[in-house]
Amino acid sequence: MNDVAQLKPKLLRLKLSGILETLEQRMAQAMEEKQEYSQFLLNLLTDEVERRDNKQLSRRLGRSGLNPEKTLASFDFQFNKKIHKPTIRELCTCNFLVEKRNLFFVGPSGVGKTHLSQAIGNEACLKNIDVLYRGTHELLQWIHSGRADGSVERRMATVKTIPLLILDDFGLRPLSDANQTDLYDLISSRYERLSTILTSNRDFAEWQQVFTNPLMGSAAMDRLVHRAIKISIEGESYRMNSFIASTKSLTKGVEELP
Repeated sequence: MNDVAQLKPKLLRLKLSGILETLEQRMAQAMEEKQEYSQFLLNLLTDEVERRDNKQLSRRLGRSGLNPEKTLASFDFQFNKKIHKPTIRELCTCNFLVEKRNLFFVGPSGVGKTHLSQAIGNEACLKNIDVLYRGTHELLQWIHSGRADGSVERRMATVKTIPLLILDDFGLRPLSDANQTDLYDLISSRYERLSTILTSNRDFAEWQQVFTNPLMGSAAMDRLVHRAIKISIEGESYRMNSFIASTKSLTKGVEELP
C-alpha cells in the first residue's frame, strides 16, 4: 500500500478528503521545487480552504435565488450614462449593510434596477454574506402558503433574519390583507437591524398605497425609508432597445419579394 492510499482513510476521518484532489500534484511540485515541509503543508491546506470556500459560495448562491450572471462586470454602463458608476461601485462594497441601511432602486421598466440589485447581491455573496432575492409578491405568497402546513413561522423567521433581503418589483402587484400584514411584520422586524434592497417602477410617493390600511402604510414606510439610500434611474428600456437592435440586425439586407 503506497503512502497516498494510507492517507485516504485518515483524511476521510478528519473530513479532509478534498486534499486528495491536489495531493499528488502538490507532492510532485514539492519534490521539483525542493520545498520545505511547512510550505508543502501550507499549499495543501490552502487548496482545502479554497475548495471549501468555493463550495460554500456555490451553496450560498444557490440558496439566494440570484442570477450569477447579473454582476457589476456584466452591466452595460454605456447604455445609460446617467447611472453614476462610482456610486454603484461603492454600494458593491456592501458598507451599507454594516450601517444597516436600506437601498431603493426606482425607475421605469428595463433601466437596470433588477440587474444592479442582483449585482450587489452577488458581491455580498462573495463577501460571505447570505442573501435572499425574490419578487415581492412571490416571496409574500411563499410565506403565506406556509400557513397551510404550519411552516409559516419558520419561513418568516428565515426572511426576517437573512442579512440581505432583495425584493424585486415592489408595489407592482396588489397584495392581499395577509400579504400586507406579513410585509409590515418583515419591515418592522428588520428595521435598524438588517438591510433590504427594493426595486420598483412605481413612484416613491406611491409606495404607501401598497397598504390598504393607511396607518399600517404610514408606519411601514416610516421605518423603511429611515436612513435609506434611494437611487433613481431614468432612461429607455435596455431590453426594448436590445429587441429593436436585434430585429434590425436580422432584417438587414432582406429584400421584399415581388
